[in-house]
Parts: sequence; C-alpha cells; structure tokens
Amino acid sequence: MERGNGTLVTEFVFLGFSSLAGLQRLLFVAFLPLYLFTLGTNATIVSTIVLDRALHAPMYFFLAVLSCSETCYTFVIVPKMLVDLLAQKKTISFLGCAIQMFSFLFLGCSHSFLLAAMGYDRYVAICNPLRYTVLMGHGVCVGLVAAACACGFTIAQIITSVVFHLPFRTSNQLHHFFCDIAPVLTVASHHTYLSQIVIVMLCALVLVIPLSLILVSYIHIISAILQLPSTLGRYKAFSTCASHLIVVTIHYGCASFIYLRLKSNYSSSRDALISVSYTILTPLFNPLIYSLRNKEFKSALRRAAGKTISLPRC
Repeated sequence: MERGNGTLVTEFVFLGFSSLAGLQRLLFVAFLPLYLFTLGTNATIVSTIVLDRALHAPMYFFLAVLSCSETCYTFVIVPKMLVDLLAQKKTISFLGCAIQMFSFLFLGCSHSFLLAAMGYDRYVAICNPLRYTVLMGHGVCVGLVAAACACGFTIAQIITSVVFHLPFRTSNQLHHFFCDIAPVLTVASHHTYLSQIVIVMLCALVLVIPLSLILVSYIHIISAILQLPSTLGRYKAFSTCASHLIVVTIHYGCASFIYLRLKSNYSSSRDALISVSYTILTPLFNPLIYSLRNKEFKSALRRAAGKTISLPRC
C-alpha cells in the first residue's frame, strides 16, 4: 500500500492511549492483574469441566469452548496492548494488523454463533427434557461448534480482505489500541460507499442471525416455563438461563454499538473506551457470571480443590 509520497505503508502506529501519556504505566498496572485473572479463571473453568465427569454435559461443553474462545480473543489483543503501554513507539506491521483483525473477527463472530448454540441447548433442555440426551449428543455439540467457527472464519476472511485491499496513502496512525475495523477504515485514503455497506451488512448478519435464533429459543423457553405448575419450578428453570441471558446482553450490546455504524459515525475516544470494556472487562465477567451462578459448577470446583489439597506431597 502506498502513501502520498509513494513510499510503502509497512506499519501502523497506535494512538489509542496517546491522550493518557502520564497514566499509561498506571493503566498497565491495572490491566495486567485483570488479564492474568481472566486467564486463570478461564483455565480453571476448562480444567474443572474436563476433569469432573459430573460436568460432562452439553451445557458445560459449550461453556468450556466459550472460555477457550475468550482466552484466545484476549490473547490476540491484550498482550500487545500491555506492551504498548510501556513502549515509546506503539507500532504494528501491515501484515500483523491484518492478522490481528482477522483473528479477533474470527473469534468474535464465532462467539456470537456459539451463544446461539448455547441458547438452543437451553431450549432443548427446558422444552424437550426427555429427548435432551438424544438431541444434544456429542456429535451434535461438536457440529454446532464447528458450524460457529466456520461462519466466523468466512465472515472474518471477507471483511479483512475488503479492508486491507483498500489504498492507504494519507496516514498510518490509528486512533485506537488495536486494529479494529472502524479505525483502519478511517485511515484508508479512498474507499467506496459500497465497501462500507458490505462491511456493515456482514457485521449486521453476525449479530442479527444469532440474536434472532436466541430470541426464538427464548420465546419457546418462556412459554414452557410459564406452563410449569409451581413457582419453584419456574424459578429453577429460568435460573439455568439467567447466566446465558446476561452474557448475551453484554456481548450484543457492546458489539451492536461498535459495529453497526458507518465510518461517519466513528468516534475514536468513545469507541476506544467501549473496546476496553469488551476486550478486558467482558472476558473477565463472563466466566465469573457462569461459575458463580451455577451451583453444580461450584460443587465440582470444590471437589477439584479438595482433591488438589489432599494430594500427598513428596
């Protein structure tokens, strides 16, 4: 890609935290423990689900995949951000920027479809409990995860190709802390309105299709819950869905605000602040929401902790 003077744009410069120059070391001190805690929490969830046979059920299989996905998602963005908080020159190569965009789009889009699969799992568990083990067998669960990844891969590949085939001649300075779609489009020297529409439409499909599937699942779930005779039964049925609903609300709320807009509506400072929430805080809250609200998982975690403590020391 060429700039106005004919030289190649070989790297981009991040300016996401340039207005907070005096606070960058403090931000590093604040973000690093949160990131390490997120990694530790997700690792605990995955290992507990793998080791405890009582958790070898579809709901926990999807939760383990979700935890792995969020770990990879944060790994794509947060380590580079932490390094840049301590670095004088905050740069990323042109190819590295494309790889980062593809990776987080792939994981983010897959995450959306995975949430839809988890909604379907709750629908089957509540509306068809007698056929649950048949309808949600291991092959079905693996197939749903594979389909989510395939959709995420395809959409991420198309969007990344559209963005990085644009000419970059005017500037290589990104007013963000990672290679998100809007800030990269902002520094492109020329692109058609059609390219913006294609990107917005693909982002809309990633959000609208899974969210529609989730809404359909919950319409049936709510209908089934309301038909239960006892208040306690309705409460227990709804409590199994509450964690999923909270995560869905957070995920789709942030994603809709960021990605369902054209370039003209882009605000670097506002979007950077929202991006911090869904790259650092949301991956931190999601495993806590699922683990703290789930009695079965907490029991399994206590059993795993008890086994670890009781192991003989050499």
